[in-house]
Amino acid sequence: MNLKSKNPFLSSKSFANGNTTVYNADGSMVIDYNDTMTVNGAANKSFLLLFLLIASAVGSWALMGRGVNPYTLIIGGAIAGLVAVLVASFRPQLSPYLAPAYAIMEGLFIGAVTLIFEVMQPGIAVNAVLATFVTFIVCFLLYRFRIVKVTEQFKSIVVAATFAIATYYLVSWLFSMFTSFEPVHYGSSLMSIGISVFVIIIAALNLFLDFNMIEEGAQKKLPKYMEWFGAMGLIITLVWLYVEFLRLLSKLSRD
Repeated sequence: MNLKSKNPFLSSKSFANGNTTVYNADGSMVIDYNDTMTVNGAANKSFLLLFLLIASAVGSWALMGRGVNPYTLIIGGAIAGLVAVLVASFRPQLSPYLAPAYAIMEGLFIGAVTLIFEVMQPGIAVNAVLATFVTFIVCFLLYRFRIVKVTEQFKSIVVAATFAIATYYLVSWLFSMFTSFEPVHYGSSLMSIGISVFVIIIAALNLFLDFNMIEEGAQKKLPKYMEWFGAMGLIITLVWLYVEFLRLLSKLSRD
């Protein structure tokens, strides 16, 4: 059986066969099915990435304690993390290297953001962590017991809503940078709070897509490196969810 495609997503239908190995036309091995993606493997790598992120966040506090500007860590971590995500999207086989790098860079970002919010509103970080953890557990249980089923329609709606949110944030940021325009989600009005709640709901729904991607990847016997790719996607969603909870709790705490 000869397969030329190097994209595990595009060639995933071919993984349903019972062959143990797939070869290129030149005879080189593409995939050894005895060493493929598993749910447990992705879960273990997710815990490792979370550990790296938390350790990096603690490291960022030490750096800021030595006088490093927190906004340097925020901007630098965000840009480096974004680059890692974009590269992994096109070259998932590099995920074993890019996923840990993303976790470390995003840890710098999260650490600096957390400290800024904590200085303004002490105790907010603990509440945001708890809210993120509870949301993760609830979504996992809903998915695990098939109370929420990830259909193609479900995926389309969540992806479309996520893209719309990303576009809105980007356009709002550009307008606020070059004009006196202040996006409605910047304040603490009911409209702003409502937007934050909506974004958190969409971020939480993305967790179902992450769980489904990992499970389907294991079922289709995707390459082992896809465990890192799936774990990276899960951490990306958790970081997004945590930041949105920080913003919502900050709005609710304002007079």
